[in-house]
This record gives sequence, structure tokens and C-alpha cells, in this order.
Amino acid sequence: MEQYGAIDGCPLPTFTKRTPGPRPRIYLSAGMHGDEPAAPLALREMLSAGLFDARASWFLCPLLNPTGHARGTRENAAGHDLNRDYQDLRQPETRAHVAWLERQPRFDLTLCLHEDWESRGFYLYELNPANRPSLAPEMINAAAQVCAIEDAAVIDGRESAAPGIIRPVSDPLLRANWPEAIYLRNHHTTLSYTLESPSMLPLAQRVRVLRLAVAAALTRATRG
Repeated sequence: MEQYGAIDGCPLPTFTKRTPGPRPRIYLSAGMHGDEPAAPLALREMLSAGLFDARASWFLCPLLNPTGHARGTRENAAGHDLNRDYQDLRQPETRAHVAWLERQPRFDLTLCLHEDWESRGFYLYELNPANRPSLAPEMINAAAQVCAIEDAAVIDGRESAAPGIIRPVSDPLLRANWPEAIYLRNHHTTLSYTLESPSMLPLAQRVRVLRLAVAAALTRATRG
């Protein structure tokens, strides 16, 4: 574990593990919003369990917003939502994160872990501009083992493509106030997922949902 910066004395940690040979390069992030504790906990548990093995090269950012995490707030200590700052880069956290990303290779897959306080079930966003084989069905099936799947026709203000799956327009030129996933899609990958665990569930269950969904995606992405 290293760090790519610090904010108000709080480290911005990263974990990288480069595996020789033709292995997929996979990026995971968590802790963007300080009131979503399941995401960094899930990533920490997966790291402790040895999930990030020689099947791939790994690039992990487990706590993107440490001051928000310390306060239990969505925003950072300055009151800004970092997940709307990846176009303008006004905040030191996003500037440091993007500077670190620019030093990394392109990723074959990116997974951004979150929670949703309004959802009653698990769902995900898929950005797949190259129409690569989707990993969404595997993640939905895995999450359904321990959690309801959000089946609303409109999720987070966007029409769902299938139960629990949102495939929004991902052209960055059509978006303002970029979230992390749009930045990644524009600069670092052609396959990006944002996973949303429902905050109404007990914390341990939220963590379990994210772990199962991530594990399903990684199994598929590292197969063969």
C-alpha cells in the first residue's frame, strides 16, 4: 500500500500489483462519498482475502475522499462532491487522483463501488462504448443471492435497460460535472461499471452485496 497524496493530513492510499505477462489490467475504487462506508469496507475485505491475485494486474484506490469518510459526509471537508469534479478538477483530491491515473496504463476494466440511499435494491451503471461483452448479468445474478435487485423503470433519474442495469449515454461531450466513471471512460478504459448497494440494508449485507458483484465481474474478466 502506498499513497499518491494527502489531504489535511489524511493519506490518499493506493494499492498496485503488476503481474507479468498478458494479464488484464483492472482498476477498482471506493470511498468517493464519505457517507457510503460499505464500499471501502468491501474493498478492504477483498484485499485481506487475497482476491487480487496473479490473475490480473491490479490498481486500487480504496479511499478517494478521506476527509468525507472521517466526517461521514458525502462531500469532502470543503463541502464539495468529488464525484462531480472530474472535468474541472477544482478539488485537491481529484487533482491528485487524476495525476496518479495519468501515470498508469490503460485499464481493461474499471469498477467504482458506491451506495445509494434512495434505492431499495442493487443496481449498476454500465459504460461500454465499444460494445464489449457485458459483465452486468453476472454481477446482477451474484448480487441477487443476498439482495433485491432494483427493478424500477427509472433508476436515479435514468431509464433502466434491464432490472438493475442502467446504460446511460456516456459521450463525455454531452455531460457536465463529470463523475469518476465518465473520466475513466474518456481517458482510461472502454468498459466501466459503477456498482450501487442499497444503503437501507444492514452494513454487513451491503458489503456482502458489493463483494459478490465484484467477484463475479473479476471471475469473468480474468477467465482464460
